Amino acid sequence: MDLFLQQIINGLTTGSIYCLVALGLTLVYGVMHLPNFAHGSLYMMGAFITLTLIKSSGLNYWLAMLASAVALAAIGIAAERLVFHPLRNAPHANNLIAAVGLLLFLEGLAHVIWGPEFWQLPTPYDRVVQFLGLTITQQRLFIVAATLVLLAGLYLFLKKTLVGASIEAMSQDRKGASLVGIKVSRVSMLTFAIATGLAAVAASLAGPINLVYPSMGHIVILKAFVIIVLGGMGSLPGAVLGGYILGLAESMGATYISMAYKDLIAFAILVLILSLRPTGLLSGGVK
Repeated sequence: MDLFLQQIINGLTTGSIYCLVALGLTLVYGVMHLPNFAHGSLYMMGAFITLTLIKSSGLNYWLAMLASAVALAAIGIAAERLVFHPLRNAPHANNLIAAVGLLLFLEGLAHVIWGPEFWQLPTPYDRVVQFLGLTITQQRLFIVAATLVLLAGLYLFLKKTLVGASIEAMSQDRKGASLVGIKVSRVSMLTFAIATGLAAVAASLAGPINLVYPSMGHIVILKAFVIIVLGGMGSLPGAVLGGYILGLAESMGATYISMAYKDLIAFAILVLILSLRPTGLLSGGVK
């Protein structure tokens, strides 16, 4: 029983990271209908920026995470303006090629600046907590708690603010939103900023329990795409549900089946769910 509960905690931790990455990806897809393949590389850049701020500038973990989120939001705005906005009327394939190009550019930049080494992100929450026979690091508890706070904050932002309402309107009908006076260009920039900021926070939370390296975003973005298809393309509740389902399934599968098949579980779940619900668990726009 203790082992089962231990894996529940591990699954919630992994699922929380998946949620934050998938939410950003879902926001961009819902508003711009763009599957941003570069999102994993932006996630990686967030981890490296946090690492650099802690090691070189001496910032504490919280301030470094916040600064990384702001920096990634600025990079997201720049990417939207310089890479994707000029292609807004181009064939859809052009956006996909541009996203892959941005991915390769960011990875190459990371290799030049930080090299191919593996790094450990320092955290003040490195102590172990014993509770009801479970052994849990403070960082894992912090990841779950921080994710819940961010999910609540994002929900309130989308539901209770005019800007959030504009994002929802654009996800449902981009042309209609433009006709009623919503500044489509500004909302697209803001959406990219929020998405990349969430990626930076996710990477900063995951860095202390995983390693930081230039290709760290590959497997995360692959899982994030599985999650948004699983949850329903463009559905934020679906991204949250899919993220936790996948995190728990991987944790349980690695323990009770085999660690070797951990990454295959995502695709097995995807095939199973889509065979029963082809549109995903919660299909629809950002809501």
